[in-house]
Amino acid sequence: MKSRFLKIYPLVFSIILISLNIQSCQDESIDQNYADNDSDGFYDITDNCPYVSNPDQTDTNSDGIGDSCSDFDNDGIIDAEDNCPENYNPNQFDSDTDGIGDKCDLVDFTSLPCLDGMAGEYPCSGYSLIGHLSIEELSIEPADNTRVNDSWGWEDPLTGKEYAIVGLSSHTSFVDMSDPDNLLLIGILPTASVNSIWRDIKVYNNHAYIVSEASNHGMQIFDLSRLRNIENIPTIFSHDSHFTDFGRAHNIVINEQTGYAYPVGNQDSGRSFTRDPGHVGGLFDGGPMFINIQNPTAPVLEGGFSDVGYCHDAQAVIYNGPDADHTGKEIIIGSNAQHVDVIDVSDKSNPIIISSIVYENTHYVHQGWLTEDHRYFIVGDELDEAADGINTRSIVLDLTDLDDPLLHYDYYGPTLAIDHNGYVVGDRYYLSSYKAGLREIDISQIESKQMNEVGYFDSYPQGDGSGFSGAWSVYPFHESRNIIISDIQNGLFVVKREN
Repeated sequence: MKSRFLKIYPLVFSIILISLNIQSCQDESIDQNYADNDSDGFYDITDNCPYVSNPDQTDTNSDGIGDSCSDFDNDGIIDAEDNCPENYNPNQFDSDTDGIGDKCDLVDFTSLPCLDGMAGEYPCSGYSLIGHLSIEELSIEPADNTRVNDSWGWEDPLTGKEYAIVGLSSHTSFVDMSDPDNLLLIGILPTASVNSIWRDIKVYNNHAYIVSEASNHGMQIFDLSRLRNIENIPTIFSHDSHFTDFGRAHNIVINEQTGYAYPVGNQDSGRSFTRDPGHVGGLFDGGPMFINIQNPTAPVLEGGFSDVGYCHDAQAVIYNGPDADHTGKEIIIGSNAQHVDVIDVSDKSNPIIISSIVYENTHYVHQGWLTEDHRYFIVGDELDEAADGINTRSIVLDLTDLDDPLLHYDYYGPTLAIDHNGYVVGDRYYLSSYKAGLREIDISQIESKQMNEVGYFDSYPQGDGSGFSGAWSVYPFHESRNIIISDIQNGLFVVKREN
């Protein structure tokens, strides 16, 4: 009897347990595997923010926690609202009110709107200052007598970030300007030889090409994609390639349509110029060299042009202007100290001079740029303001007939400043005008011989007049329309039109 009871007992106990479990399930209002506490359409078991409604389930950093409830630094403030999402800062201090918390704000700078003709200490009209780095901030080991010179820009095709590339006496600086209030020096590329106040940069196929009047400098080539994901900034870079078929060069021109670089103003000892006795030495008499850079880090020197002598600066384009005789040709328009020359370089083995022009009161033909329809060439003479006591003069040449260019018009600006580098975007001419800074000039009525200044930002408030201080160059080609100014004494400025 006892044995029979022992056999029946487990069966009865199992039935009791099953009954209790059934009752428990009946008492539970919902299976927790199918709960949706935030009612966003996702069960808690699969919801990356189970207690915060986020029907889009966005998880930007792919950490399994939705953006709506992610708090990476555990400071009690979700990342989407945290002004320093990677730094513990529960108080959210932001001394300069730029939207970036003090804990992670690398630059103590506040944008300066243009109010009543001034942006802080800088005279202005229509332009606000949105970013600035001094010479010291553009350098890793600042040195005495360091000056800023040329500048250019690059947009990373992968990330869309915009960069400023700034030349200094001892190095080239690479600056992330995607957040202009917090310009970041990513790194520097030291000079290839010795220091020089002349350094020039252009960009082709995500590579920077850098020349200098420093002896034995040659052409440095730097792969700009290296600026991505640098762990320790700023860093000191080395070049990816160093082209040494020439030593010094005053400037470099690149035609991105053809993949050719044209260093100009080469001045190596032991070579003599035939047409410009003011300079000593140079390949092709200091004229443009033809360097194939279609393989960006393996340049090939294919020749040069010496027939017009020393070339100070130039622009190279595939011509698409009103002169049908030359449509589709690759031309260089050289600002060659005492004259402007138009050269057909379509055949690198047989370059041909198309025309030369000398305008009135020539002192030093420095630099020029074509209008976008290739009809006019706007030239700056670097010495006429000081020599003749005149306001800033820009000479407009009519290139309707490339074989017979004509003087079209002389534009005079409102200051005595010396014009240096100017570039055209649409119907605007952006001019670096030394002690007067950036000047924006409306050229929409250039055919009618009317040009009007419509805005400016003076990066050199220390003084006015026709001295060689202030804005060396500007770069107005970034898609954001944030404009780079490289100021000899005051560093890098990023400015923007107020509207």
